[in-house]
Amino acid sequence: MAELRYIAIEGVIGAGKSSLARRLSEKLSSNLIMEQFEENPFLEKFYNDRKRYAFQTQMFFLINRYKQQQHLNQQELFSKYAVSDYIFEKDKIFAYLNLSGEELKLYETIFPLLEREIPKPDLVIFLQSATDRLMSNIKSRGRSFERNLTRAYLSELSEAYNNFFFKYNKTPLLIVNTTDIDFVNRDEDFNELYSQIFRKDRGFIEYFNPETRG
Repeated sequence: MAELRYIAIEGVIGAGKSSLARRLSEKLSSNLIMEQFEENPFLEKFYNDRKRYAFQTQMFFLINRYKQQQHLNQQELFSKYAVSDYIFEKDKIFAYLNLSGEELKLYETIFPLLEREIPKPDLVIFLQSATDRLMSNIKSRGRSFERNLTRAYLSELSEAYNNFFFKYNKTPLLIVNTTDIDFVNRDEDFNELYSQIFRKDRGFIEYFNPETRG
């Protein structure tokens, strides 16, 4: 397995992507790339009216993610670690879930032009979690623009993520069941996950299901 220089973390809203990225980046003293969701002026409107604001929300994220990823040039990747709380390709999950008709056709002409310039991670970590846990995490962090996020949308999004990563083969992939662990507040959970990430004998695609601790 090649040395891990660039690690990207994925998962449904509330799965703990950003929290894990921060802990991992701190341990590795890495370059940290965080999705700038708070800068999207359409996001709260989208959660209130998905159909009306889907395209504006999607295109803002697409361009913003593209600009961020452009900073991940090869010199940075070879000189130090980089940890991101998203992969560029995940943009398509939301596009195919929320766009349709002419808007989706327009998106499909733009995305491939941008994707070709984006560096691929050495490892993608996909955090899976039950919808109840996702709802609990979202409620506890109390972001105002997420207050209208519905359980139905989260379930729909979880299914879309699972389908996406079931077919994913672009990079090495580690799928982690996070429903019953807390890698933010429990050092032993984080350390166990860290060991799995840097295992020398890790395969191209692996599933990690940690034991539940009382």
